[in-house]
Amino acid sequence: MRTFKWITIRDERQFRAFTGLSQKEFDHLLAEFTKALESAQQQRYKKHSLQRQRKPGGGRKGALSTPELKLFFILFYLKTYPTFDVLGGLFDLSPAKAQENVVKLLPMLKHAEKNLRVLPHRHFKPAQDNPKNTDKKQKIIIDATERPCSRPTHARKQKHYYSGKKRQHTLKNTVIADGTKGIPVVGPTAPGSRHDYALLKEELNPDQPGLSSVEVSVDLGYQGIKDHYPNFNKIGIPHKKPRKSKKNPNPTLTPKQKKENRALSRTRVAVEHLIGDLKIFHSLTIKFRNHIQSMADQVILLVAGLCNLRNDYVVQ
Repeated sequence: MRTFKWITIRDERQFRAFTGLSQKEFDHLLAEFTKALESAQQQRYKKHSLQRQRKPGGGRKGALSTPELKLFFILFYLKTYPTFDVLGGLFDLSPAKAQENVVKLLPMLKHAEKNLRVLPHRHFKPAQDNPKNTDKKQKIIIDATERPCSRPTHARKQKHYYSGKKRQHTLKNTVIADGTKGIPVVGPTAPGSRHDYALLKEELNPDQPGLSSVEVSVDLGYQGIKDHYPNFNKIGIPHKKPRKSKKNPNPTLTPKQKKENRALSRTRVAVEHLIGDLKIFHSLTIKFRNHIQSMADQVILLVAGLCNLRNDYVVQ
């Protein structure tokens, strides 16, 4: 049993439901999170040392009085994604203070994840070619994920964020998995109208050194990748079923093509499972309400770091 404010968590299952982590993972993250808080506090003391009227530690204590409670607060927000009215009511805060604490604690969580080496990169950096290990290939799987967002008030922005695929306004990110159980790269957040392949071409330079040692697997949303990225060692993309025509009224794939598609699906399912792990956190499934610039991008990056922590994956 573990108690945070007025919330009593009775077992491991309930703890995961509130935070997305096990108690062991929570304690592992708490050590680095506490260091991040202490470092930020020391910098704040140093910056305002001349204006201080009290010694460090003086004054009224906040509602989130301990690092453990602060970490639980921010993880609870990412996992359940309540409104600030509900969040403030649960932790004895006003809605404005609840929002203020969320904005303040997200960078602390990012710093802790970075120190634990679970925070994903923003762009893919291939391992450089090594003449001594020509047989060693770096395997990655590329996909994109969408999440709903609030409908913009401006007509031009509405069109920019509207996803015809999801039939709602969304945000989109490129996710790159390494084929095991981790997410080493989460691309910058883009409006939902952007095509998956267009995002990849912006984020990954085809002339980047080291691509000759990389084997990549993608879905049919990345048609044309073989022409635009000839430097990849190997590109796995499914065979597309031919179009129906008068000459070919019943188009089908050959048995060999079907077999190759099934083999590729068995490889690509890893990234689908990892995206499923991200969507356990309701901040990525409930319509994103926050209007602070860059927060939407920050949230998916931190959630990916938490998933890497859960999967015991270290970002190289």
